[in-house]
Amino acid sequence: MPLPDFIETSVEYLRAQNIPDQIEAAVILGSGLGSFGKQLEDSTSIPYSAIPHLPAPSVKGHDGKLIFGKIDDKNIIAFSGRFHYYEGFSFEQTAIPVYLTKALDAQKLIISNAAGAINTDFHIGDLMVIDAIIRQNLAITPKGRTPYRYNHYPWADKARKIAANLSLSVQRGTYLYVTGPNYETKAEIRAFRTLGADAVGMSTAPELFEAARLNLKTVAISLISNMASGVTKAKLDHNEVKKAAELRKKDFARLVKKLISEL
Repeated sequence: MPLPDFIETSVEYLRAQNIPDQIEAAVILGSGLGSFGKQLEDSTSIPYSAIPHLPAPSVKGHDGKLIFGKIDDKNIIAFSGRFHYYEGFSFEQTAIPVYLTKALDAQKLIISNAAGAINTDFHIGDLMVIDAIIRQNLAITPKGRTPYRYNHYPWADKARKIAANLSLSVQRGTYLYVTGPNYETKAEIRAFRTLGADAVGMSTAPELFEAARLNLKTVAISLISNMASGVTKAKLDHNEVKKAAELRKKDFARLVKKLISEL
C-alpha cells in the first residue's frame, strides 16, 4: 500500500534529528489536547515548519510541532496539531501524520479530536471512542487512491475495556464528519441525529480512512467539547474546547497511556 512520494524526504529529515528507530505508538492531538505532549519524557520538539513537506496549521489550539520522547520506556511520537480540509489543505495533506506513522513503523496510532455532541445523553467533557463514521458520501480519499470501505472501528471494543479497567467512564458512538469551518445549523443537527450520529466534527475521518487502508492498529477518541447547535440554547464558542480539555486532560492522558501499552 503505497505512501506519497514526499514522505520519504520527511522521514529522512526526522531520522537525521535522531528520532528513534523503533516507535511504539503515534498520537495525533486534536484541539485543546496538545498538553498531552508534556507526558513524554526526555522529549524533543520539532516545528512542522522545519520538516520537509509539512504545512503549518492555522487553527487556534494546534501548536504545529512533532514531539518524540518516552512513555514507560516506550518510544512515542506525538503530533501536536493537525491539518484540516477547511484550512485549504488537500485530503492527502490532512493525512500526513498517518503516513508518517506508517513510514516510521509505529505499531499503534491514537487519533483524538474535539467534537460537538448530537446525542442528548452526552455531556461536555465526555470522552467518546469512535466506532463508526458518517461521511455523508463525501469523497475524502486523496486523489489517485482507491477508495476504502470503512464500516466500523475494529479496536473500539478493546479501547472500551481498557477504559473500564481504569474505572474511566467513556462513551462509544458514531462520528459524523463535516468539512467546516462553519458550525452546523439546528436543522442540520436534527437531520444528523436522525442519521444516527452521536457527535460531529471537522477532522479525523480522512485520517481514519487512510489508517484503515494502511492496516494501522488505530483508536480514535473524541473529547465532547460542546453540545451541537440546537441541542441547548447556549451559543457555540471555540473557547469551550479549551475548557473541556482542561476538565478531562488527566483522564485523557491516563487512557492514552494505557492504550499505548495494552492496545
